[in-house]
Amino acid sequence: MNTFTHDEKNFLMNGKPYTVISGAMHYFRIPREYWYDRLLKLKECGFNTVETYVCWNLHEKTEGEFDFSGGLDIGEYADTAASLGLNLILRPGPYICAEWDLGGLPAWLLTYENMPFRCNDKLFLEKCERFLTELFKHITPRLITHGGNIIMVQIENEYGSYGDDKEYLNAIVDIYKKCGVDCQLYTADGTDKFMLGGGPLPGYLSVSNFGSNPAGNFKNMDEFRPGQPKMCGEYWCGWFDHWYDIHHVRSSNEIADVFKEMLEMGASVNFYMFHGGTNFGFMNGANCFGDNYEPTVTSYDYNAPLTEAGDFTPAYYAIRDVVADFLKEPLPELTAKNTEKKAYGRVKLIESSKLLDTVKSISKPVHTAAPKFMEDIGQSYGYTLYSTTVTGPLEELELGFETMHDRAVVYINGEKKGWYERARHEDKITLSLEKDETVSLDILCENMGRVNYGVNLRDRKGLTGIRFGQRFHYGWDMYPLEMQELGGVEYKPYENGCDDPVFLRGEFEIKGKPCDTFIMPSQQRHGIVIINGFNLGRYYNAAGPQKTLFVPAPVLREGKNEIVIFDMDGCDGNEVEFLDEPVLG
Repeated sequence: MNTFTHDEKNFLMNGKPYTVISGAMHYFRIPREYWYDRLLKLKECGFNTVETYVCWNLHEKTEGEFDFSGGLDIGEYADTAASLGLNLILRPGPYICAEWDLGGLPAWLLTYENMPFRCNDKLFLEKCERFLTELFKHITPRLITHGGNIIMVQIENEYGSYGDDKEYLNAIVDIYKKCGVDCQLYTADGTDKFMLGGGPLPGYLSVSNFGSNPAGNFKNMDEFRPGQPKMCGEYWCGWFDHWYDIHHVRSSNEIADVFKEMLEMGASVNFYMFHGGTNFGFMNGANCFGDNYEPTVTSYDYNAPLTEAGDFTPAYYAIRDVVADFLKEPLPELTAKNTEKKAYGRVKLIESSKLLDTVKSISKPVHTAAPKFMEDIGQSYGYTLYSTTVTGPLEELELGFETMHDRAVVYINGEKKGWYERARHEDKITLSLEKDETVSLDILCENMGRVNYGVNLRDRKGLTGIRFGQRFHYGWDMYPLEMQELGGVEYKPYENGCDDPVFLRGEFEIKGKPCDTFIMPSQQRHGIVIINGFNLGRYYNAAGPQKTLFVPAPVLREGKNEIVIFDMDGCDGNEVEFLDEPVLG
């Protein structure tokens, strides 16, 4: 059985000095069919370890119901790494940040209004322990102390950026140990003083996260916690993108040079990310500092050594050369290959259906007096349609909200009147009615991703306090639309574009084995693409930078393939195009 420990200077594998050369790849951002391919590319870059977070919100979508199957089979992910001779670093949270919805915390936690997150709160820890107990049933047998390949487990995640509750951190450690976790535990934080004051836990290894200036950052860590090995727990070789922002890039030479500098200092390194993958579905997170709400795009390319689609980049080869130089021997020849990409061309979506015409066929309303948050009606992701009738008399008054998270489009008698977007856009919509005059009011609200970092984690979605002037309006039907069961959509032949929320549907045929591809919905405006029932994620053409969505080959099939698009803002045409390369901005 192997052992993994450390002394005052080095990590020790079976008692001998050992440098951890690791890369982050999250199993939940990669199709299961591609786990081996991505891990092989990590191995053939000369790395000895893979790192992954754990996504509580996918493993326990509904409170008390757990899923570790298919693409969530984390035990199989660890075993696949082991089959290639790779060690694994596990970051189980329960909070993970990761530019992932609510930092990996499940949305149903938000229904416990008086329960604080990430502190020594009895109820919060009960929820954490229930999940972690289930998780470690899959993990503990695979720890290095049990003959497996998991060498390190992180305590919480960058806690110093959020809090200073050592009792909470120790409670998380106690849960780990109760579940049989007896391998190397550690904390990871930035090297600012307030982070080092809050996050590291006495008695446990502490590593630092940064993207540059290793000499300065390791100096800060050495002064704070001397007598331990140096490790960059997250080497930020790139960065993530927000809507309305740029696509972040960084030169391969700079990435390789900083990596080389760390190795020459005797440090271990974990690339964040080595392969980013994709925020499929509605799982992207968001940042929010003050009123500045910034949702993350669907692609998690991250400028990583492997692209979103798993292809080699110049940085990959530069990093591989650094590893070979460090090991003082050439690495074996590369056997891994880029997956084949194919441009399937243009496809017309020949059917359409306006949401307001078909909503009752795909969703059952929840009737409430006052409009409620999405989470309060048992909904976690997607859209909610708030529908009501307003009766006059009403002098001309402006529509307003107590809360509007995150984007809303307003219809009166089925006619679009304007839209709102959190901290970015606000139309002035007014209504005036004569005595006994009635109108229908429909407001479609989109959850664009919950905040995953910082002080605004309790990011509930939907609308509350809908009013005209100072008068609140009551009596609402709320239609939850998670876009999972769409068989009831009532389609008609497509005729022309529209400004209404609309479904588009069509088919295209693939001859032979499907290949990876990228779909560009350039004639549509702002929505999601679903192929063969799989939600690829969100596009937002007016916001950019991302213009295409990655379509992995395992989503496709030989023969007929169904495309369904839901566009919140309508469309200018019914055509999409499949390309053989991405357009990320």
